[in-house]
Amino acid sequence: MNNIKFGFVALAIVAGIISMSTFIVHEREVAIKFRLGEIVESDYKPGIYFQIPIINNVIKFDSRILTLDTPSERFLTSEKKNVIVDSFVKWQITDPKTFYTSTQGDERRAISRMATIINDELKGQIGAKSMKEVISGERATIMQVVTDNAGRKIKDLGIDLIDVRVKKVELPENVSNDVYRRMATERQTVAKAFRSRGEEQAKQIRANADRQREEILAEAYRKSEETRGEGDATAAKTYADSYNQDKEFYSFYRSLNAYENSFGNNQDLIVLSPDSDFFKFFKDSTKQ
Repeated sequence: MNNIKFGFVALAIVAGIISMSTFIVHEREVAIKFRLGEIVESDYKPGIYFQIPIINNVIKFDSRILTLDTPSERFLTSEKKNVIVDSFVKWQITDPKTFYTSTQGDERRAISRMATIINDELKGQIGAKSMKEVISGERATIMQVVTDNAGRKIKDLGIDLIDVRVKKVELPENVSNDVYRRMATERQTVAKAFRSRGEEQAKQIRANADRQREEILAEAYRKSEETRGEGDATAAKTYADSYNQDKEFYSFYRSLNAYENSFGNNQDLIVLSPDSDFFKFFKDSTKQ
C-alpha cells in the first residue's frame, strides 16, 4: 500500500517537473525565453519546447493582426481649417525581442507610441492638403503615405504596421453650419437661375401661342368674311334671277314677308294711309 502511494507521489512530482520544464507556443503566439532575466531566444515556431525551471522563464505575446481604434483627432488643413479625423490601425507583433526591449513588453506603451507616430504623420499629410483633397480627392493617397512613413518608424518597436484607414472626416460644428449655409445659398442661386430661365421660356412659349392664336383667328375671320361675301353675292344673284323671272310675283312675295314681320303678335297695331304701297296688293286683290 505504501509502495502504491509512493508511486503516485513520485509520478506527480515527475509530472510537475515535466510541466515546469516545458512550454507550448501556439500558432497565434510569439514567445521569448529568458535565462535569469536575459533574453536567450525569441524565434520560436509553434510547438513544444523545454526550459530549466527557475533559471528560465517565458513571456508570450499575441501574434495575430490587432486593431487599434484611435480616438477622433482634430487637424489643420493647408487652408488652416479644422477637420476631425476618425481612423483605425491594423498592426502585428512580428519581432518579439525588439518589441520587449523597446516597450518592456507593455502593450499599452506600444499602443501609445504607435498612436503618437501615426498622429504625427496624419498631421503632416493633412496639413499639406486642402479640405477638398482631405475629404474626397486625396484620402486614399494620404492613407497610403501615412502607412508607409509610420510603418518604417514603428518597425523599430518590433511591430509591422499593416494598414491605416480613415473611417470618416468631419468638419467642426460651426464650420459645418457655415458649409451647409453656403451650400444652401449656392443651391438657391442655381434654383433661381433655373426658375428665371423657365419663366423666360414660358413667356416665349405664351407669346408664340398668342401670336399663333391671333394668326389663326385672323385667318378664320378672313375666310368667314370671304365665305359670307360669297354667300351674300350668291343670295343677291339668286334674288336678282328670281326677280327677273317674275317681277310681279317677287314683289308680292316680298310684301308677304313684310306683312309677316310687321304683325308678329295679335296685339300689334300699325297706322298707315290707305293709299300706301304697303296695302298695294290688298287694294288690287279684288281685281284678281
